[in-house]
Order: sequence, then C-alpha cells, then structure tokens
Amino acid sequence: MAESRSLSRVEALRLGPPDWKHACHALLYAPCPGRLFGKIPLRFAVLMQMRFDGRLGFPGGFVDPRDASLEEGLNRELHEELGPGATSLLVAERDYLSSHASERPQRVVAHFYAQRLSLEEFQTIEDRATQAKDHGLEVMGLVRVPLYTLRDGVGGLPAFLSNTFIGSAREQLVHALDTLQLVPGEQLQKAVTMAQKKP
Repeated sequence: MAESRSLSRVEALRLGPPDWKHACHALLYAPCPGRLFGKIPLRFAVLMQMRFDGRLGFPGGFVDPRDASLEEGLNRELHEELGPGATSLLVAERDYLSSHASERPQRVVAHFYAQRLSLEEFQTIEDRATQAKDHGLEVMGLVRVPLYTLRDGVGGLPAFLSNTFIGSAREQLVHALDTLQLVPGEQLQKAVTMAQKKP
C-alpha cells in the first residue's frame, strides 16, 4: 500500500482538481444478535465487498467533479454498486469518519464514512445486491466481516485481516471497528497482531 497521511476534512477539501481526485467509501453496519454455531456472539454485521481486482474494499468510489458534495458522489456510487436495496440509503456529513491523502500511484484523497442500519435494512441491501448495475463487473460480491476470533486464535477476524485489501481499506476497517466499538479493544488488537504474524 502507498504511504498515506491523515488529514482533517477541512484540510482534505483544500486539495482539489486538477491535481487531486477525491474518493469516498462507506462502512455499513447493523446490530446482529445471532450466534455462530449457537455459541459465538456475532454482535454486528459489517459489509465489505470483493472488488473486480480481487481485493477487499468498501462500497463507494470516485467523486465526479459534477457532484455537488462528497456525500452526493458517495451516495451515487453506493446506489450503483449496491443496487435497488440501497435506494433509501443516504450517507450524510454526520457519518464522516476520516480522510487520508496518498500520492502514489495517483494523487487521491480517500474519505471514509460509517452508517448504522437496522438489520432488516442491511439484509435488504445484501439480498438485492445482485441486481446492482455494477454486480459482476466492478463488484464481484458482498461479504460480512467476521467480528469474532475462534478458539485457535486465527480463525475469524485475524484470518480476515490477512486478506488483500485495496488502498487503506484494512486500516479504515480497523479504525472503524475501534472507533465505533464494534469489537472490544483488546480482542481487536490481538486480531491485528495475529494477522500480521500470519505468513
């Protein structure tokens, strides 16, 4: 992954075309009371996607200069990638989490958002995602992030974090899981450490 630096939203918005492109992505999540095998609490459902390049990422994409705001661009991309189940989805500035700037392979400012949904809304997005315009093209499918660690210390979140992610998506995921308290801090740190050790 190219080196990136963290910016405030105000600093990030100062970097504009033609020198810089802006991209927005969102983590969608919902409380999930289920248990894996009747034992392991799931706590939350968190959505990611398998991209066309074989990497994991979040729904979203580049903001078009014609978009009136970052959020307008993000919502347009979400509707294209997630399909008819996301028509009522509206990510707003209040859902903003972070911005990062990277100069290689191109100058891009990546903005990251998170929005909490009901489990029913979340499942509707999953159920109807195959009807999306970009399904099978830019988006190969949706995946849920396992927010637990199995007894072997590797299965679940540590194994998931050892996959290949696009850009800063892994760091965005870990930051969001911590900030939103979707995974207890100590458990999250152990998962990150274990993922780094995995060959």
